[in-house]
Amino acid sequence: MTAASTSARSGVYLNEQDLRYLRNTAHSGARIGGNSGVLLSGEASMNTKCTAHETAKILAFEAWDAGSHRAVREAIERHASSQWHWRTLPRGNWRWRLRLGAADLVREASEVGVFERPWDAVFATSMLSLTDLCALMPSQTAGLPRVLYMHENQAAYPASEGRRDPRDAHAAATNLTSMLAADIILWNSRWNQESFCEVMEELLRHAGDRRSVAAIEDVRARSRTAWPPVERPRSTDRRVLHNTTLAKARGLTLVAWPHRWEHDKGPRELLQLERTHGAADRIGWVLLGEQFQQRPPEFEALRASAGDRVIHAGTAPRDAYETWLCECDWVLSTANHEFFGIAVVEALLAGCLPWLPARLSYPELLPDGCLGFSPAQPPADINAARKQIQSHLRSAEAPAAVRHIEAAVCEAIAG
Repeated sequence: MTAASTSARSGVYLNEQDLRYLRNTAHSGARIGGNSGVLLSGEASMNTKCTAHETAKILAFEAWDAGSHRAVREAIERHASSQWHWRTLPRGNWRWRLRLGAADLVREASEVGVFERPWDAVFATSMLSLTDLCALMPSQTAGLPRVLYMHENQAAYPASEGRRDPRDAHAAATNLTSMLAADIILWNSRWNQESFCEVMEELLRHAGDRRSVAAIEDVRARSRTAWPPVERPRSTDRRVLHNTTLAKARGLTLVAWPHRWEHDKGPRELLQLERTHGAADRIGWVLLGEQFQQRPPEFEALRASAGDRVIHAGTAPRDAYETWLCECDWVLSTANHEFFGIAVVEALLAGCLPWLPARLSYPELLPDGCLGFSPAQPPADINAARKQIQSHLRSAEAPAAVRHIEAAVCEAIAG
């Protein structure tokens, strides 16, 4: 395949020959569905030509088996009806996983004879090049339908603070070629899909060849929205139960903030909310999520401001984490970047009320009328709001969400 060249303005250039090759040669036998952007939810999602997905044999590849990627894989394994075989790589440098993960996975799979078995479909996630994967797999896999699950996209992924270029355009182009090699593209949210398509359209226009923009229409034609499977949290940790009981006895309203302690999760806005509402609304902070050696200074400033109203700060074992979510009153996001929001959905399924901004994927996660709540402005009927939210999120609960993903694979197999 002709290698993509770069332009000084956008870093991306795909000429017509590249796109024709990707659409026709690399995607030989591809079957493109027509229900672009349809959310696979409820029983209607099972109405496909394939009625025997319980017996489908799916060869699946995950080049970043950590965090939400691993949580989704494990949920699929727990709730699947089809026969899934996963080949995975552990957490590593994401750029190397995206560029070379396919080669590593194919080599390891070949060494143990995976490609000698019969398969009905290939499933891959967004942290590898599906185009490379298809090129490197043995010829007997060439006709298999391919499903790509987009946890994230590199076109809209925010760059680290201090980085001069706003994105890695080569990584975004890798996402695009992966999509053009897929029969069906599953996105974990409509926001994920639209953010990618909008940014890539702009990049391709800047590349100077408007014909390349047609690739985005190919992407939309193959796209579906399927929420990732989320397990409903359980309250089991006695120490957390004891601590939350003491906090509530002090009259505190417990707010969970379950995010990575990094700049894209909005620590400045979090600190501002503490200074504006913390003492006035008697907020007790439960700061969950992964921490790193270097963290934004706003977290220390928040702890200094809130004092003993910080009930917990840092990571927690899974049982404790789920119990914190079950015992908190609200879940807060200040994120400037989120493609779905598994932690927020977990909290909502645990019964937290939403203190969420009207941006990113959050409007999709809530029914009409449930944005704009806060501890200072709660819903008029709290129990009714909780029931409405949990009903809206039924398609994200793990058993249903896995059925939806399998239905999409089934659709690809049926052609």
